Amino acid sequence: MTENNTQTILEVAKAVGAHLELSDVLAALISTLKPVVHFDLIGVGIIEGEVIRIHSIHIEGFRRRAGESPGSLMARFAPELDSPQRFPLSEHPVSETLASRRPYVRTDLETQRRFPHDERCLDYGLRSYVGIPLVKQGELIGVIEYLSKEKGSYTDEQVQLLRGVSDMVSLAVANALAYEEIKRLKEQLQAENLMLQDEIVERSSYEEIVGSSPSLQRVLASIEKVARTDSTVIITGETGTGKELVAHAIHRRSPRAARALVKVNLAALPKELIASELFGHEKGAFTGAMQQRAGRFEAADGGTLFLDEVGELSPEMQVALLRVLQEREFERVGGSRTIKTDVRVIAATNRDLRREVAEGRFRVDLYYRLNVFPVHVPPLRERDEDIPVLVDYFAARAAAQIGKRIRQIERRSLDSMQAYSWPGNIRELQNVIERCVILAEGEVLRLEPGTLVTETQQPEIVSAAPAKSTGMKAEIEAALRETRGRVAGPKGAAVRLGVPVTTLASRIRALKINKYQFY
Repeated sequence: MTENNTQTILEVAKAVGAHLELSDVLAALISTLKPVVHFDLIGVGIIEGEVIRIHSIHIEGFRRRAGESPGSLMARFAPELDSPQRFPLSEHPVSETLASRRPYVRTDLETQRRFPHDERCLDYGLRSYVGIPLVKQGELIGVIEYLSKEKGSYTDEQVQLLRGVSDMVSLAVANALAYEEIKRLKEQLQAENLMLQDEIVERSSYEEIVGSSPSLQRVLASIEKVARTDSTVIITGETGTGKELVAHAIHRRSPRAARALVKVNLAALPKELIASELFGHEKGAFTGAMQQRAGRFEAADGGTLFLDEVGELSPEMQVALLRVLQEREFERVGGSRTIKTDVRVIAATNRDLRREVAEGRFRVDLYYRLNVFPVHVPPLRERDEDIPVLVDYFAARAAAQIGKRIRQIERRSLDSMQAYSWPGNIRELQNVIERCVILAEGEVLRLEPGTLVTETQQPEIVSAAPAKSTGMKAEIEAALRETRGRVAGPKGAAVRLGVPVTTLASRIRALKINKYQFY
């Protein structure tokens, strides 16, 4: 090896060893090799099973400006690097390099065509090819390839040089891949932590399922049976019956209980953002996508994903969800990398999905994918024998929160509540009891005259609600924006708004605010 080659190898080692991002490694490699070896395209191929992931960039017009760092230089070419392509190993020339573990050289692709991928290279006007294996501690991790528009571009000495720098490049690429994985795991962990914090808030709001009626006992029996499995569950029932609570119960009793339960209210999301919310997006995938973001499927990996109001999905998103359920893989919006997912899906809806299927609004194949184990939560009017214990439960909790003591429920008020139809179900009952506790002047809880009528019949209350709700929603969203979606804690939105965490959590749910958009 010549003295010049030795010097080049040392320069490459110093340059690529200083970086952890794959794009920076490529930038450093280009800037040190370009003066001594000609290439019009450089690519790093990473082995992913039977597929090769290629990060490549055309060097045409590649000029380093005075004082420009490798990172700044590569920023001009970032769109190409951020969109790696995947090819079956059998269709790409890297397969030859991987098989022999030696440099694979072709001096004229026009006359030496062997792989389907060669046609793509010829379309770009590329004629010469060198593939160098990347090996770290005896393990083959990928290939680095150099292509030129000139025939016979690479001499034996240049191939030896490229082989000589491959050890340093292998180490740098391995470090970049490890860093990439660490970033992915960190992102997932941060998402899981946020989800778990939210779950703590939710548990303080919901805690356990309360009641002993036969219809509720059937639900509890179903929970016990299906929780131990990994089967998909569909929870049906009217609004306010406690479908989310059932999802929590299934998750907490499942083998996945140590991982996150990630929740998505599909009805609360703008339709154009659902794909990004579920699958994540790449930087620049759409206006406002300033950085890469993992979706809920990634955040729930190893755990459970709860899709509330699944009946609200558009036909396009039904197809996307069906694919994930069938193949257990997806791509981020704007990305091409296929991401495997290990997620248990629990869905919920207040719609009659059979009718939706019959009327053509819901895919029959998705319906059967979701309907593996159905759990129907009965409305409160069908379990009125549970109302006394529910009233006691909600009254005790509300009283503790505001520092009151409730020792007794007025008999007449309890009879009225048992006779009422509760169109809002458990949620309506909880709100009524909280209001009664606030208004109580002694230790006896009683309904104020007209309370139950007001809940459903007085038009002036209903008509006034939207304006009030709009103002409250704007105030909460502003606080969430300032706290980046955090609800609890000393820097959370609840402190800024001066309300209990549980109250804010209830309002966020009631107003269908997507707090994750502020993360």
